[in-house]
Formats: sequence, structure tokens, C-alpha cells
Amino acid sequence: MMRRREILGLLGGAAAAWPIAARAQQPKVPVIGVLASRGPGDEPYLLAAFRQGLKETGYVEGQNTAIEYRFAEGRYDRLAGLAADLVRRQVTVIAALGTPAAPAAKAATTTIPIVFTVGVDPVELGLIASLSRPGGNLTGVTGLGVELLPKRLEVLHELLPSATVIAALINPTTTDAGAQSSELQASARNLGLDLHLLSACAENDFKAAFAELVQLRAGGLVISNDPFFISRSDQLAALTLRHAVPTIFEFRAFVTAGA
Repeated sequence: MMRRREILGLLGGAAAAWPIAARAQQPKVPVIGVLASRGPGDEPYLLAAFRQGLKETGYVEGQNTAIEYRFAEGRYDRLAGLAADLVRRQVTVIAALGTPAAPAAKAATTTIPIVFTVGVDPVELGLIASLSRPGGNLTGVTGLGVELLPKRLEVLHELLPSATVIAALINPTTTDAGAQSSELQASARNLGLDLHLLSACAENDFKAAFAELVQLRAGGLVISNDPFFISRSDQLAALTLRHAVPTIFEFRAFVTAGA
């Protein structure tokens, strides 16, 4: 039989452990890792909509949810490292925003759930097995940006029927550059247009691209829906105005920039 002092000692030890056990049983705050192809200041209304969507489902940043942001700012070579950092931090889920971000997130983990937004067919991109049965740890939505790119060329042609030479600005380092180019070229052939593809993957490339555009005497310009171009909408808008070239683009950032 235990003596009174021993019993009190055991009770005291158990009582001291109770707060620790209680803390361990409390649910962890979920941490959402945001992997974005763009910069934090590019189209802030998109991030606002993201937070609002979370709020509508009961997740409020800073209250019952934490968010770790990683922005590539148009430098796609940084995405792999940023994705790996989120995995090291053991986030609950990764939101991969932008077509270049999704493959980087997939390559970084096979266990953390990933929700992506892309502008291409996610099956062709190799993100999922099929639309009905994605499989693996990825799911998400597509804006069909590649499929809509030729439509913008058609609209430009309708607005400028006399322009037979058209240029298109493509980022060769983006994941869907090949698909963008082939879709535009096929559409140009159907419309009887002479299409020239201009490349730019850094700010220093813009000057050369627009110099080539002037040399070609292009009657119009199509800017592809690339996160890097969106992040440089102010600069691109200024260049289109300076060179007085009719330009069509997808996002309102170019309009608000004055294009």
C-alpha cells in the first residue's frame, strides 16, 4: 500500500501534465501555403478574392488559419525552391496560383494536397490523370487561357481587318509556351494572317521585342496570358502607347495601366 506522500506526489505529477496534454489535444491551426507565379502587388483583387473565399468557408487568416505566401514575381526559375520551402514548413495544403506554379508544386510533394489554378488543360500538362478522376494529391480549376488566346487574335482581326501582319508576345520559359504558339499559329493560318512570335522572359527583352515589332510593321499585337507579363503590365502598357500599336490582352491590369 502506498504512503500518503507517494500518492500526493503522483497526483501532483499528473496535475502538472494535464495542461500539456490539453494543449496537445487542441486542433492545430491549418497553414495554407500560397505558391504564386506573380508578385504580391500584381492584381491585388485576386488575393482579396482568395481570402474572401476562405472566409466564406469559415477560414479567416490570422484567426483560425495561417497563410504562408511565396511569390515568384515572374521569375519561374524560383518556383521549385519556393515550393520546396513550403514543403519543408509542412503546410497543410498548397494553393498553386498560375500555370507555372502548379508543376513546381507537384514536383515538390506527393503527400500535401495541392489546389491549382491554371490556364491550360491540366491533363495535357501532366498535373492530373483525368478531369473526372484526377488521382494523386492535386485538384483545381482551369481558365482555358490557351484555348481563348486564338479568340483574341480573331477579335483583333475583326477590329483591324486591313492589318495582315500581326505580332504575338510569348514568354518562352512559361509552361504552356509551346501550346500558346501552336494555337496562335493555327488560328493565324485560318485567318490568312502573317503572324510573328516575339519572345520576352525578362524586362530587358521588351525593348528588343518592340524594336522587332516596329521593324515588322505589325498592324497589331497579341499579348499572351502569362503571369510575368501581367506583373509588368505598366511597362508593357507604356510601350504599346509609345509605339501606337493596337494591342489585345486578357487581364484588366493592362487597362488600368493605361493601355
